[in-house]
Amino acid sequence: MRIDRIEIYHVRMPLIYPWKTAYGEDAAIDSVLFRMASGEHEGWGEVAPFAAPTYSAETASTVFVLNQEVFCPLLVGREFETAEALLEALKWFKGNPFAKAGPESAWWDLKARREGVPLGRLLGAERDRVDAGSDFGVQDSLDMLLRKIQGAVDAGFKRTKLKVRPGWDLEMLRTVRAAFPRHTFHIDCNSGYSLEDLPFFKEVDRLGLAMIEQPLFHRDLHDHAELQRQLETPICLDESVTSLRDFDLALKLGSCRYLNIKIGRVGGLSVAKALHDRAREAGIPCWVGGMLESGVGGGLSIELAGLGNFTYPNDLFPSAFFYTEDLAEPPMVLNPDCTFSLSTVPGTPYRPVPERVEAASVRKAVLEA
Repeated sequence: MRIDRIEIYHVRMPLIYPWKTAYGEDAAIDSVLFRMASGEHEGWGEVAPFAAPTYSAETASTVFVLNQEVFCPLLVGREFETAEALLEALKWFKGNPFAKAGPESAWWDLKARREGVPLGRLLGAERDRVDAGSDFGVQDSLDMLLRKIQGAVDAGFKRTKLKVRPGWDLEMLRTVRAAFPRHTFHIDCNSGYSLEDLPFFKEVDRLGLAMIEQPLFHRDLHDHAELQRQLETPICLDESVTSLRDFDLALKLGSCRYLNIKIGRVGGLSVAKALHDRAREAGIPCWVGGMLESGVGGGLSIELAGLGNFTYPNDLFPSAFFYTEDLAEPPMVLNPDCTFSLSTVPGTPYRPVPERVEAASVRKAVLEA
């Protein structure tokens, strides 16, 4: 499959409500969209590393510039029969998984559309619907949070993820657990704590959570292993696993009992699929994480979540949860049972609206063979 043209869009999407976590607050999400063309066919990819290097060392600006100046010039005009071959062309460049995942995810959508098959089928999906979980960042008040959780419980969500940070953690969790004693919760620490906070984690260990997501330093595996040895609650790794190599070391050390997989963080759909397979072999359940992408990236995540070892409800959200107007049509809408349906059309059903993409664009680059 020859890549004839790549378009890159750095877009900024205002949020309905600010996203507050241990690493700060975002009023808008900076994302990078990729349109890849081969003959009369096109595919779209998206990664959303945010405007500042808070979640990882990458940003939307670094993703845009690296692809404009380094990565995409090496891809356009060449033929790639597999996504692994595409990533092989970039293997000499260290790190930057979000930047590599952008064109790689567009390649997958392009491949599926050229072959006339849904992306999930191309990836090897084993189900036609995937569970979505509810997810709440730091709120303005406990009452506000409790109302939102009640809404999620009433809607039928099977689990709720709560963002925590120092000052919005133990007392909040005790209040929530007292109000919802039987609902499934887990917390996401976004690397906001250290082993010095062991007394805090011991208290959390008493609350019957499904897991504690990424409690410690974002590149650490050793301290996570030490913390896991001292807790009954499973630890889930997110930021610490950006490659198969990271996960293999985490398995050797015993750093986690769950794995969150995000397409951008790990360097693309093919790496995400390989991580899923490795985790299944090791008996580690997975779930698909999100970066508040538009329907373009959200649609890719739905198809990935169709793989068999994504057994915990995923971070997949309807378009209206974060945005007044999505960049793609149709909007992502939950089924009544809090699931999303996998694609039944070539690629994914969520296609970018050119006028909306142009209006949200901070900058654009075009590379042609």
